Amino acid sequence: MQQLAAQIQRGEWQLTHQGIAFDEDGVLIDGQHRLAAIAKAGVPVPLTVTRGVPRTAFTVMDTGRKRTGRDALALAGEANATHLAAALRGLHLYLHAPDSAWSGGSSVTSNDQLLVMLEKHPGIRDALHHGIALNRACRITVTAATIGWYATTGARPDIDQSTWREGVITGALLVPGDPRPTLRNTMLSLAAGRTHRRRDDSREHLLHYLKSWNAWVEGRTMKLLRRSPNETMPKVSNQPVAIDSTPPA
Repeated sequence: MQQLAAQIQRGEWQLTHQGIAFDEDGVLIDGQHRLAAIAKAGVPVPLTVTRGVPRTAFTVMDTGRKRTGRDALALAGEANATHLAAALRGLHLYLHAPDSAWSGGSSVTSNDQLLVMLEKHPGIRDALHHGIALNRACRITVTAATIGWYATTGARPDIDQSTWREGVITGALLVPGDPRPTLRNTMLSLAAGRTHRRRDDSREHLLHYLKSWNAWVEGRTMKLLRRSPNETMPKVSNQPVAIDSTPPA
């Protein structure tokens, strides 16, 4: 922007097809940097203006830098766009490639894919609020906690998860071997660097989340969480509930 503003002040601005664009609702979707440079230069210049551009075109416009998933979601009016973009990418991998490495070229998800995922899974917005709360409490990644919450609540609507959430967040007054403080302590250990494993590996965090959640629902104790080599992503338990966790009337 600074460079472009200086060019404008030197009289080097030239009118081209690259101007600014508004979508069907009159929202500016392209040219933010050009407008900021013009404002900084304080010099009026001629500019091409395009109106009525489909909002979906935002994801493929040439802006001088690559559009991110956060950009696409923020433009669509989504809150917590950075976390939401990461959660949607993770959800896409969880649904389509749960046992692959969630890194490298095979994990790349386009902005259009993120928008399609959000349209198909609108409940991820609510799950994100729980994911953020769990992250703050025990440092599990927001992505893993969000997907874990979304997957388990979707698969088991018969279970009230408020006691699960409270147990993981506080870990208070729970007996040894309860899967909730086991998950909490495992995540805090990872965050503190007490193990050699990556502290921000969302796939590993989700694997731990689902294993401990399954144990909690089935009434099993779990004193230790470990990831075995080539361990596959657990399915959400469909076993009869062995705890008092029914939705309130």
